[in-house]
Amino acid sequence: MLAKDVLCEVNNCHYWADGNLCSADRIYVVSHKGKTADDSKETDCKTFIPE
Repeated sequence: MLAKDVLCEVNNCHYWADGNLCSADRIYVVSHKGKTADDSKETDCKTFIPE
């Protein structure tokens, strides 16, 4: 099941929408360690585009 709402608090992202929602059609998240991550600090959102 896909997430209904994706929350984002990065207000200067092109995809940021009112209510801290992400308006991107797709979200691309990568791990710093390859194919796995132990916590959120080891990941990055590659969907981010500065406004």
